Amino acid sequence: MEQPLLGGAPARRCCSSGTLKAWLPILSWLPRYNLKWLQMDVLAGVTVGLTTVPQALAYAEVAGLPVQYGLYSAFMGGFIYTVLGTSKDVTLGPTAIMSLLCYSVVGGEPCRAVLLTLLCGLIQATMALLRLGFLLDFISYPVIKGFTCAAAVTIGFGQVKNILGIHGVPQQFFLEVYYTFYRIPEARVGDVVLGLLCLAVLIMLTFMKMSLTSEDAPACQRVARNIVWGVATMRNALVVTAASLVAFSWEAYGHHVFTITGQTAKGLPPFRPPPTSDITPNGTVVSFREIVEGFGGGLAVIPFMGLLESIAIAKAFASQNDYRINANQELLAIGVTNIMGSFVSAYPVTGSFGRTAVNSQTGVCSQAGGIITSVIVLLSLAFLMPAFFYIPKASLAAVIICAVAPMVDFRVVVKMWRIHKLDLLPFFVTFLMSFWQVQYGIMGGVAMSGVLLLYNMARPRIKVKDGETKPHKLLVMELDSSLSFPATEYLSHRLHTQALQVSPPRSVVLDCHHVSHIDYTVISELRDLLRQFKLREVNLIFSRVQEINYLQRLWMDRKRLTEAFICEIELWKILGRLQHYLSVA
Repeated sequence: MEQPLLGGAPARRCCSSGTLKAWLPILSWLPRYNLKWLQMDVLAGVTVGLTTVPQALAYAEVAGLPVQYGLYSAFMGGFIYTVLGTSKDVTLGPTAIMSLLCYSVVGGEPCRAVLLTLLCGLIQATMALLRLGFLLDFISYPVIKGFTCAAAVTIGFGQVKNILGIHGVPQQFFLEVYYTFYRIPEARVGDVVLGLLCLAVLIMLTFMKMSLTSEDAPACQRVARNIVWGVATMRNALVVTAASLVAFSWEAYGHHVFTITGQTAKGLPPFRPPPTSDITPNGTVVSFREIVEGFGGGLAVIPFMGLLESIAIAKAFASQNDYRINANQELLAIGVTNIMGSFVSAYPVTGSFGRTAVNSQTGVCSQAGGIITSVIVLLSLAFLMPAFFYIPKASLAAVIICAVAPMVDFRVVVKMWRIHKLDLLPFFVTFLMSFWQVQYGIMGGVAMSGVLLLYNMARPRIKVKDGETKPHKLLVMELDSSLSFPATEYLSHRLHTQALQVSPPRSVVLDCHHVSHIDYTVISELRDLLRQFKLREVNLIFSRVQEINYLQRLWMDRKRLTEAFICEIELWKILGRLQHYLSVA
């Protein structure tokens, strides 16, 4: 009988059904697809599509790009995620935070925004292939909350000028605040009235949706509830459509009452490679290298924030709807979406919490709902672009303000104060620095979190118990974590001040029950401490050590090991006389 080649088994495993399903999750659910799923996916896709179109137009304004770029960014995710995504609820597309980050890096330059999308996608896909998703764990919750609160304030206030209909306001936050109030006398009455009216309607419909109950009710009440839910869910599309009709009617009679979106590109975007250079208004050619250097830290911040936002949303809805996601596969789906999106002039996208919530509440059954949403966006691009000419900017501003308002949640400050006050440091560092530059806020928050993490490593908690047993004067010190080199000096200082420098010197029992790791630097310091204790004719005793063999393998010979770790029977004879002092929970 012929023997298989040595590489045959691994090759078969690489091409096995399980491996293909892991890389292409669509193969897991497509064989089970049925008519009922199709009905629910079409309903959810249409509902989300009607929410996506006005939001995409509005978020393009936040990114400083022409409104059609919002739609360019909104359809690729539905197709890619259907094949590669592991959450049935998540919808990928432009979001308020990604739009703000994009503007902070590219300053509203379309060519650079598209190139940024490609580079972000490559970084995200590479992270997925190298299984580097764990790096997201180093962005702490206080940093995320500080950033989202600051982003919501920045985005929301940035739309006040569109509600007022004033122009020439700088984009830098503090200057924007000053000039917005300074130019209030220049506000256009039509924009103010329309903007406030749109805000009022959106807020009213939002509260109506929140007040709906799911309790059993007569058929007529259920029908009424479904109608209210449908109207409230599609409130953005309804408000923008109504405002556009009002603006069109005034424009038709020659009255320019409102500030409207104006001319937009018609039709579908061309499928072409993203540009690798740019030309300034004065004709200067900016090379690829110069563009990338101009991106600076944003080239690291945007991919990470996109991944973090989308995976957090996917995990939340997976837990709510009782299924599991694959985090690295989610990274791949987002990365490929951005790579392919750059070929259709998209700017960076991620998961949208609001649209994902609508998708879930509508009863979507599979990732195929995203295809329906993408088709609606494509139809809007193909046939409705001339109508977008009349969309008032005040109505889009109202949509954005209502979308970001729930992100401002300062109740979290009270919770951090009650649970762990030091968490407020990265929160406020991120929050305040984000008003200067968004990416600097995130970097500053991560740096502060890192400092706190290193501080905890360098200053481990040590519980101290005093005791006296004839003829021994003992000090019992319990370590609550592993020991690494940053903690060496602190541990040595505590032992010197509380045991060696007192009169008379005291013996110490060092309880290492919680210590699972000790590095070379700590071992070296402990040897020196043993020598100093011996010179003063007192003992340093190690109790409940987890890995004696591990320490021995480092470099301690058997003789010193015997000096450091007395046998278990003799140790517990001594500790038996100190039972009262060692009774710790």
